Amino acid sequence: MRILLDTHVLLWLLSEDPQLGTSARDVVTDPANDVFVSSASLWEITVKLRIGKLKANLQQIIAGCQQTGLRFLDISHQHYITLAGLPFFDDHRDPFDHLLVAQAITESMTLVSDDRNIPRYNIRFIPCR
Repeated sequence: MRILLDTHVLLWLLSEDPQLGTSARDVVTDPANDVFVSSASLWEITVKLRIGKLKANLQQIIAGCQQTGLRFLDISHQHYITLAGLPFFDDHRDPFDHLLVAQAITESMTLVSDDRNIPRYNIRFIPCR
């Protein structure tokens, strides 16, 4: 299975946070699955570091991704095209979430997330809990 991690799932995985439930952790750590981290997540982490909403070390996060065998997914033109066609929900305006959804659709991936809004996009989805 091809898996895309939501940003908070990446952080929970690397910090061994129990908020990433056992079932989701098993899927993410299963060597039979290809697990990806989006450039959008690294961008989101960087933005949150800069504005003080997150305390972490970006270099350690990137190294942790590499050490755990996570693959990086760059943002492509097709991702933007898919993003432009997504339904808009007035109560879900997070641009990083929208881009992750578009990437999951474009790349035929399953998104692992704890965001209650993700199922509204009718994509393959694994909840964290």
